[in-house]
Amino acid sequence: MDEFVALIRQELHLSLPLEAHTPLISSGLIDSFQVVSLLVALEAAYGVRVDPADIGVDNFDTLAQMHRWVEREQRAA
Repeated sequence: MDEFVALIRQELHLSLPLEAHTPLISSGLIDSFQVVSLLVALEAAYGVRVDPADIGVDNFDTLAQMHRWVEREQRAA
């Protein structure tokens, strides 16, 4: 999870303390442009393909949700 958090911090240029359940999208910490950058970074780093139907606060609002989504997609591949 540390590597995952480091990638998110680097890609989003966040220096704030982030916990696994810190809301990013619903709190306004990141905007739609940052979400796109994040998705591109996740696809490149983890070899997953983000289906537009998966994008939203159900899968990408917190680091824990994103990490679970990436792991699920990697197992499905």
